[in-house]
Amino acid sequence: MPEYRAVRRRLGFLELCRTPDAAAEVTVTAVERLGVDAAIIFADILLVLEPMGVGLEYGSGDGPAIHRPVRSGADVEGLLEVPPGALAYVAEAVRRARAALPAKIALIGFAGAPFTLATYLVEGGGSRDYRHTKTLMHGDPGAWDALMARLVRAVADTLREQIAAGADAVQLFDSWVGTLSPADYRARVLPHMRALFAALPKGTPVIHFGTGTAGLLEALRAAGGDVIGLDWRVDLDAAWARVGHDVAVQGNLDPSALLAPIPEIRARAAAILGQAAGRPGHVFNLGHGVLPETPVDHARALVDAVHELSQR
Repeated sequence: MPEYRAVRRRLGFLELCRTPDAAAEVTVTAVERLGVDAAIIFADILLVLEPMGVGLEYGSGDGPAIHRPVRSGADVEGLLEVPPGALAYVAEAVRRARAALPAKIALIGFAGAPFTLATYLVEGGGSRDYRHTKTLMHGDPGAWDALMARLVRAVADTLREQIAAGADAVQLFDSWVGTLSPADYRARVLPHMRALFAALPKGTPVIHFGTGTAGLLEALRAAGGDVIGLDWRVDLDAAWARVGHDVAVQGNLDPSALLAPIPEIRARAAAILGQAAGRPGHVFNLGHGVLPETPVDHARALVDAVHELSQR
């Protein structure tokens, strides 16, 4: 969006995240331009790692980097505990965005899920095979569990702060959890996710989202969440039947579909809505993040199509 690019010419990414007025501004502007039914606060899943003293840096082009990766039990012990209020600027952005948005527009807070945060800490950045992560997880399960417990505490704190600031719902992004087998997820991740869900206040809906999770859907449901996010690699109707119709689902248009002509976008939206079959509890969304090359008018056309095709 040109409005976002204009803000980024003034502020670097981390500075934007740390400036509540600016973060709230880009959050609200997106809602106004796209006509969506909910906003998600502008922030980043890795912000919670910065107070741990691992040397988080947001570079240009290569993505975020951790300059002091966590590869051993001693490294885990050396992590700083995230103090309460370390991410107060995110909560303040939530507060200001909530005040600026119409009451009918929901505001979603979010955080990274512990496994995905752990992969960044252990790998030092992005990865294709997550070999360092799996080496620690399999080779020193005690250190792994200690790392995950630290991350659960930090994530629970920031989500509670966002809820207190006015977030109507919160979302957990487990972007890289699809790298795990179902057995490894159940043994090394699921108990920590259950602890995280138990630490959040009752009454605020929690969206539990991961990518590459076609083999993990039942385990994600067992871990917790009021809404299970679905990526585009599964059929929505079949996936919903697997997790159970007593839970809501979110998804699941392939983000690359927004690069197609608008008639194709409308057809794909109609297909997903057809799979939902009007059942209560479907939150239409992309199956992952918006690609930077996406034309704004294509995103707006999708929103208009969903509103039109889902009218009752």
